[in-house]
Amino acid sequence: MASSAKPQTEFQRSITRIDATALVVGTMIGSGIFIVSADMLRQVHAPGLMLLVWAISGVVTLMGALSYGELAAMYPRAGGQYVYLREGMSPLFGYLYGWTLFTVIQTGTIAAVAVAFARFTSVFFPRLTPDVFIGTVVNLGSGPIQVGISNQRILAILSVVVLTWINIRGVRAAALIQTTLTAVKALSLTALILLGVTIGRNAAAIAANFGSGFWPAGGLTLALLPILGSAMVGSLFSMDSWNNVGFAGSELKNPKTDLPLAMALGTLTVTALYLLANVAYLNVLPADAIANAPQDRVGTAALQAMFGDPGLYLMAAAIMVSTFGCNNGLILSGARVFYAMARDHLFFRSAGELHPRYQTPTRALVLQAVWTSVLCLSGTYSDLLTYVIAAQLLFYALTAASLFTLRRRAPDAERPVKAFGYPIIPALYLLSTATLCVDLLFTQTRFAGIGLIIVALGVPVYFGWRMLTGAGGETRNA
Repeated sequence: MASSAKPQTEFQRSITRIDATALVVGTMIGSGIFIVSADMLRQVHAPGLMLLVWAISGVVTLMGALSYGELAAMYPRAGGQYVYLREGMSPLFGYLYGWTLFTVIQTGTIAAVAVAFARFTSVFFPRLTPDVFIGTVVNLGSGPIQVGISNQRILAILSVVVLTWINIRGVRAAALIQTTLTAVKALSLTALILLGVTIGRNAAAIAANFGSGFWPAGGLTLALLPILGSAMVGSLFSMDSWNNVGFAGSELKNPKTDLPLAMALGTLTVTALYLLANVAYLNVLPADAIANAPQDRVGTAALQAMFGDPGLYLMAAAIMVSTFGCNNGLILSGARVFYAMARDHLFFRSAGELHPRYQTPTRALVLQAVWTSVLCLSGTYSDLLTYVIAAQLLFYALTAASLFTLRRRAPDAERPVKAFGYPIIPALYLLSTATLCVDLLFTQTRFAGIGLIIVALGVPVYFGWRMLTGAGGETRNA
């Protein structure tokens, strides 16, 4: 009780423009680029269509970054997209985004990336097996799930604990680690690209992938649109989290200019790297080898094809760095949303307090780590991520709509940066994300439906918080 009488500790503005851009790039590049191309190629069956899906995903993501720039400059504060939705739509929509972020999107992503880190660490330490030695098997309708403790899940949780502790100790240290690891992973991905298009070139693979089999026999037809939309699930999630830098808006030195610039530069950089990485894969491996890569580890298969077993270890080490750095950024940014929700009386009150010494949302970070650890042990993180794909796209569309509503409702509000290509590019982004959301409702009805149910469950929780705390939708997050 005594601590509540103390003045609110302020965030420390320590994140530079370079740090912010590194946060965008670092949270976007995780393990997806090294894995999801296998499943994408199994769905579209043609290398040209796989590259087209990656290109479309990159364009959609870049349109989002250009559209969000105006909102980020208008509301450069902790919470990011939660604040944009709260101000542009309503406190309910902001809460539903924060609710889904905590229950599944952010924590589920952290859990999945942490387990990926542990899996690639097992290349060096085979005793880190995925076998559950304390637990049980449950069936939730989508197949058996092993709930419990395994060596890999223990390591995954330990990695989350370590990164959470680092982030508690101060944003400057976390940002320095993020920038350093982002540089390492970007250089590693660049090296993979250069090797793939030079010494790793496979004449037979190039002839097969870029010859008559590059496009489907019937060409591009309208019948392919649902397939392309479904295949974009993997690429969009590999490019996701570009908006996380906005969550930490209160800690940037010059947020009004650096947030929009970091979003745009970061997404453009990652889009280019991802496209070139897939070109490198197609230079090294035949399409069948990509589609049937062991455990979908396309990056590992490509480097193995070039260097044999040493390539396996090189790629495993690179992905360990990539996933560790990705989670550092996700952990840093996610907790700021839960802090903002707590300041609005819509989350645990203690999550809205900053550490008096480190100026970090310590309790929000801890709560995030606890729930992430539960998801690591549940064995359901992959399913949870699949469930909310449609919901994530829905929130992106709603945030783009917020840009239009704010232009109408607050035409004289300060806009240090205006959305590039307004209204055409924001409208195209809104249309693209809404269309993909509808496409998933038809092509992956069960998963998309469950995702929307998770979002809907937040409605009674929202009104429950308001009744318990007396919150009337007012905002305290300045």
